Amino acid sequence: MVTALSGDQPPVVMSHKDLHFIHDFGYIQTTSTDILKNFIQTEAVSSKPFSLFDLSNVGLFGAETQQNKVAPSVAASRPIMSSRGEQGGKNEIFVDVIERLSVVIGSNGVLMKSDIQGEIRIKCFLPTCSEMRIGLNEELNIGKSQLKGYSSAVRVDECRFHQAVKLDEFDTFRILKVCPSQGEQTVMQYQLCDELPCAPPFQLFPSVEKDYVNRVLIFLKLRCDLPPKSTALNVSITVPVPKGSVSMSQELSSPDQTAELQPKNKALLWEIPRFPGGAQLSALFKVDVPGISSASLLEVGPVSMSFELPKQTCTGLQIRFLRLSPTQTGLSQRWVRYVTHSDSYTIRI
Repeated sequence: MVTALSGDQPPVVMSHKDLHFIHDFGYIQTTSTDILKNFIQTEAVSSKPFSLFDLSNVGLFGAETQQNKVAPSVAASRPIMSSRGEQGGKNEIFVDVIERLSVVIGSNGVLMKSDIQGEIRIKCFLPTCSEMRIGLNEELNIGKSQLKGYSSAVRVDECRFHQAVKLDEFDTFRILKVCPSQGEQTVMQYQLCDELPCAPPFQLFPSVEKDYVNRVLIFLKLRCDLPPKSTALNVSITVPVPKGSVSMSQELSSPDQTAELQPKNKALLWEIPRFPGGAQLSALFKVDVPGISSASLLEVGPVSMSFELPKQTCTGLQIRFLRLSPTQTGLSQRWVRYVTHSDSYTIRI
């Protein structure tokens, strides 16, 4: 509502709340702007007349309107509550077998050192669960003294358990019993040193030489020795290069690969998003090194790799079963996941 005041005073935009203060049983009590200012709590916004010759008030989608100046409501700016507890949650429990692999492979392809650090981690989103029984490999052996000579035996050097884990059935049946609480906890940690039950997941066949135009030619052929239906993810290969390297060109065997020279780190980075088991990829890198010498070739390597192996464990540790007690009345989902991460994977050239 717009009310015109007497004299040369400009019109004032009135709201229903403002009219409540100046009217009394239908009779106007005052029209003084000095008094009305006390009841107006928002800043005044003056609108400019639109002109086709004035482009200052033209936005991306045309002329500005009064709607552009309206502040968002408080309700629209509230955060969305997305936690499981506030949404009612799902009857789910996750058991993750996570292993971190560290190896050193010599220039002749022979495994020189290996170490596997593993853990069994549970994430519980069940409303009630008095006890959970986790069955591991029946042929699981701890320490070399317990090795029974089975060809399919799974062995670890040592293992540690959470204080809440009951081990009365572990020695005989390899069953862990735990009363899971809401959230995440690690129920078991284990280690295997100086032994790799399976073949290393990657083999590298490198070649390094110097050409006649001050360039180092680095040819890498990488083979993935995982089973054919397995896939390695986020494979990254880092190769140290001679100091003073200024530029690089590359020839990659597939378009989804990427490579770049990192002068500050004195290394080149080769990245492969997906690497199927049994596949073989290659790359040729031509690194420009001004003033190159034969000694510069000794600065190439060793190669370091990082990767992720979903659905894989290097020790062969498996979850036989996952049983909840008492039996859940509603629909409960149980998930078992395996993953191996590279902790330190070094290949000498």
